[in-house]
Amino acid sequence: MELLNHQVVTKRDLLNFGNLLLNEIKSSAHKEEIPQWLKSSEVRKLLKISPGTLQNLRIKGTLKYKRVGGIIYYKYEDINKMLNQ
Repeated sequence: MELLNHQVVTKRDLLNFGNLLLNEIKSSAHKEEIPQWLKSSEVRKLLKISPGTLQNLRIKGTLKYKRVGGIIYYKYEDINKMLNQ
């Protein structure tokens, strides 16, 4: 005959688990995922600038970029660095 190891879960245990789970959900809901690379239109919208201004930032070397298949991408980290200078 096999003996089963029983554990008692109390109401307090369930409440603690529920609170822990709720806090975890709340903290993860506030974290927005920001893409690592942004397209020109996304950068213009984020910085509230015109296409010409964005082009000037590229030409002056103020904002680094990568061109992939005709599409220009900007690293979110580089945008933050530029804003904090």
